[in-house]
Amino acid sequence: MILADNDAPDRSLRLDAAEFIKANMHLVPVPALPEIRLYTAHPGSGLRRLVEPEDDAGADADAPEPQPPYWAYAWAGGAVLARYILDHPMSVAGRSVLDLGAGSGLVGIAAAKAGACEVVAAEIDRNGIAALGLNAAANGVAITVVDGDITGGPPPLVDLVLAGDVFYGQDVAARVMPFLDRCLAAGVEILVGDPGRAYLPRSRLRLLAEYKVPDFGETRDAALTPSGVFRLEAETAPA
Repeated sequence: MILADNDAPDRSLRLDAAEFIKANMHLVPVPALPEIRLYTAHPGSGLRRLVEPEDDAGADADAPEPQPPYWAYAWAGGAVLARYILDHPMSVAGRSVLDLGAGSGLVGIAAAKAGACEVVAAEIDRNGIAALGLNAAANGVAITVVDGDITGGPPPLVDLVLAGDVFYGQDVAARVMPFLDRCLAAGVEILVGDPGRAYLPRSRLRLLAEYKVPDFGETRDAALTPSGVFRLEAETAPA
């Protein structure tokens, strides 16, 4: 149904994302990354009220809880990249860094802790942006947030792009790869963290390190996921 202007939902009734996150999520250390704490979802978080606020009043009480949004958990690709950065601070020290598809801000927080001179985080989800700000503050670091999809634009003015778990879907990978290629052409280094998602461009990656880290939505007792950190290399012209 298309709503007329006077029939549109009252957006002023939407929950304040930052207040909701602070009240309903737990600020806890990330498994395999005890140096960093994130506001993390748990079974009692009630994230449906934040993700679908205008529909909540009419929701079926017996309906299954929707899958929590990506920013509410650590993803393996981001976790492995953050672990690598903390273990190898010279990879970011003194450099300007972009955390692409930042979500919770885990990777950018690690870069800031490891001595990056500037950290920019690109994120499109309004709730994710709220979580990112809270997480950065909780870890005592400063991160500049860019609100929106930057993959259609020019390369950012940074030294390094950190791409944690950006190859989980075909459409996303198809948008991200041309952007990363433009970054490479501009002389920007790219590090990728990934547990082996379906659309990972394996032929263009050079493995730097492997770790076992948590993945999205896994329970606290679940086995950690083997994941890799890679350097993305320019596409080689056919002979």
